[in-house]
Amino acid sequence: MKTIQILFVLALMLLSIDTASAQYGNNGYSNGGGGGGYGRNNRMNQMPQGPSQDKPKEIPVEVTVGKIMEKLKPELNLDVLQEIAISNVLIESIRSQGILLKAETAQEQKIKEIQALSETTDRKINDFLNEDQKVKYKALNEESNTKKKSRRNR
Repeated sequence: MKTIQILFVLALMLLSIDTASAQYGNNGYSNGGGGGGYGRNNRMNQMPQGPSQDKPKEIPVEVTVGKIMEKLKPELNLDVLQEIAISNVLIESIRSQGILLKAETAQEQKIKEIQALSETTDRKINDFLNEDQKVKYKALNEESNTKKKSRRNR
């Protein structure tokens, strides 16, 4: 008789622990809805919402220009004044390109405007270069364009 009472008490305890545990969502039945909130469930079932999920983080223009200048400076043997002037031209060009890309215009129009901007940028950069540097700069641009075309054709 004593063992039956002990088993009955143990079964009752197990059942009450399971019920209490289920109320707090530990069994996975509560998804934060329908009155079983108790605070904890709502926070754990939500994804963090921040600006990083909306769009990828933009790389600052100065960083991009720095990478371009790292390549151009040794290739063209630029002096300090040329480096500063060309950096300023590139910063202005990249910012303008960003504005063009965000504009609400047709894709074909954007392409034409970006090509015109690229030509203007090249012309401004060439104004700061001597004849030898202009030849090297033109070769770098052609090499860059062939790489881009080969990537598109893949």
